[in-house]
Amino acid sequence: MAGRIRASDIEEVKRRTNLADLVGDYVTLKSAGIDSMKGLCPFHDERSPSFHVRPALGYYHCFGCGESGDAFTFVQRMDHLTFAETVERLAARIHYGLTYEEGNFSREDGPNRARLLAANTAAAAYFVEQLAGDEAATAREFLGQRGFDAAACERFGVGYAPRGWDGMSGHLRGLGYTPQELVLSGLASEGQRGAYDRFRGRIVWPIRDTSGQTLGFGARKLYEDDNGPKYLNTPESPVYHKSQVLYGLDLAKRAISRGKRAVVVEGYTDVMACHLAGIETAVATCGTAFGKDHIAVLRRIMGDDSAAEVIFTFDPDEAGQKAALRAFSEERRFTAQTYVAVAPEGLDPSDLRQHRGDEAVRELFTRKQPLFEFALRQAIARFDLNSVEGRVAALREAAPIIAEIKDPSLRPGYTRELTRMLGAELGEVQQAVRAAERAPRSNDRANDRERQQQPSQQRGTQQQRQQQPTPQQARSNQQGQQSRQGQPEQQRSGGQRRSARQSGVDHYGDGPSDQYDDRGDQLDGRFGDQYGGQGDAYGDPAPAPARRIGLSSLRNAPTTWLERDALMAMMQQGESVGAELMQQAVTAQVLDPDLHIVRDAMGAALGSLGTPTWLESVLGAAPDTHHGLIRELAIAPMPQRNLDQLAAYSRDVVVSLLDRDLVELKRELLARHQRIGDSGDPRARRIQEQLVALEAARRSLRGD
Repeated sequence: MAGRIRASDIEEVKRRTNLADLVGDYVTLKSAGIDSMKGLCPFHDERSPSFHVRPALGYYHCFGCGESGDAFTFVQRMDHLTFAETVERLAARIHYGLTYEEGNFSREDGPNRARLLAANTAAAAYFVEQLAGDEAATAREFLGQRGFDAAACERFGVGYAPRGWDGMSGHLRGLGYTPQELVLSGLASEGQRGAYDRFRGRIVWPIRDTSGQTLGFGARKLYEDDNGPKYLNTPESPVYHKSQVLYGLDLAKRAISRGKRAVVVEGYTDVMACHLAGIETAVATCGTAFGKDHIAVLRRIMGDDSAAEVIFTFDPDEAGQKAALRAFSEERRFTAQTYVAVAPEGLDPSDLRQHRGDEAVRELFTRKQPLFEFALRQAIARFDLNSVEGRVAALREAAPIIAEIKDPSLRPGYTRELTRMLGAELGEVQQAVRAAERAPRSNDRANDRERQQQPSQQRGTQQQRQQQPTPQQARSNQQGQQSRQGQPEQQRSGGQRRSARQSGVDHYGDGPSDQYDDRGDQLDGRFGDQYGGQGDAYGDPAPAPARRIGLSSLRNAPTTWLERDALMAMMQQGESVGAELMQQAVTAQVLDPDLHIVRDAMGAALGSLGTPTWLESVLGAAPDTHHGLIRELAIAPMPQRNLDQLAAYSRDVVVSLLDRDLVELKRELLARHQRIGDSGDPRARRIQEQLVALEAARRSLRGD
């Protein structure tokens, strides 16, 4: 598509996009106050939700990693799109037609993801259409024998790829897609005579993301003369990454979020069988082992609830044993409880439903057992326990499994169980488990191996970059030193970074809380490209990383709590506070140096109060170093959760900030009056008049 998207269309797409619904396709959100929702951050790994969304404002912010932005930014970061592709994606989501203006505009370099996704969607429709044709009789018979009728196939988008070499390619070329786009999307392969269909003579399942967009396909062969693999998937492409997708998640995400339970099976037909039997939380990996990226996807949907469940199904063969041990090696990444369900006679869910019905599939998951117990039994099953060598080898294999059980209170019980299974001495098994507890965990060992495999020069470069400040951090250090010159030592030390448990308060006067805990140690060095050295040849130390300026870095004192809450009210409820009161508030004394900068930025941007550009105007008037703090003030949940009282609360907290100035002035006037001593002195009478006027101003401010 040539030309630039019209600016008014971009604004309209942004205005019409519900940010909570958009983010909800990726993250389970819960209410966090008035016009505020929160969930686990999709941009970094965390245990407690610190990712906040303000639907009315149209912004999100993570208090853990500092990521923030609007609907466009979110989709760009999540799906690695260009800006133009993001606008097109969101416009299609809300069925809004875009207008393109002519000009010397060209897209950014790289593949057009929107085109690749559209090609996948067109291919999925083509495959579904072919399933109804005469050639697909074998495919329909295969599916029917496994209990999947036409309605089931329609529900899951199952299709058929004809046996010809270019049936699908020719169809998509007729729709305007180029051979290069078909190869890049993984729909076609490149041969000596040009592009040809990748999937031929196969049943095809579309693999979709959580928003329902088709990213790729999985296909099963049907014919004996097909020399390809039994299952063939889309290769890695700009839109398809097998380690980050789960088949069926688009259909299962709401049930998983609602029930806090996920079932991980091994195949596409297993997912279909589970859903049709009423287990609507079933998903499957796509041609790869279940790994940490899959865990991250599920955690974002489920949230981190210790009562949540993840149930795996594994075949009882050697491959299934290896899969179980791989899953257990990543089990610590889950807060949820992990289980294994093994069907009788080694049947997978699809076969179980085919031979014994839906009820048998449902019963399968009621007979679950803890994952670590299953892994323990599978680990020792490979050894001959009737020999000393076999028992020693089995103990060596099983002890690390017990050592890695998340709940330490369960380890003694399973140590005794392992003792019984091996016929060994309890002390011998306890010693092996303790030794395994002291050894590096399996994930740590794997990471160590990866680091050891890197060239030494590359490792040195990475270490150097991790320790070097960025240009922005260097500027921040310099600005921070300048802003604190001349301050009392106690006040300067108060601005230093504090621990996460000292961060934030519910509202001024109630003391500290961890509401604004930012897990800040993850943030050092996150801005830009690294530069500079480790100090000079004479051994000067490298500069310290810049302090992250955010809510968690503010001084932990009642005066700062009041200033923070007042500025938060001004950022979020400026119209409710009122223009007149805002005019006064941007001149009020703010002692915290970082909040002082924010106050000045609000004063400079006051003309845009009440407009959609209010936040952008404040950001534009502030230095880059304080953008994170401003966004947090604009996104953080207000302490007042009652909508009817929010406007009154906002005015009251801003009035309290202004009243603090008047109280301080009154204290100063009283001290001066006391020093004069003689109440008849003209100077004392002037001070009394000022005190009367001051009290009148305070009453007027409070609305008395």
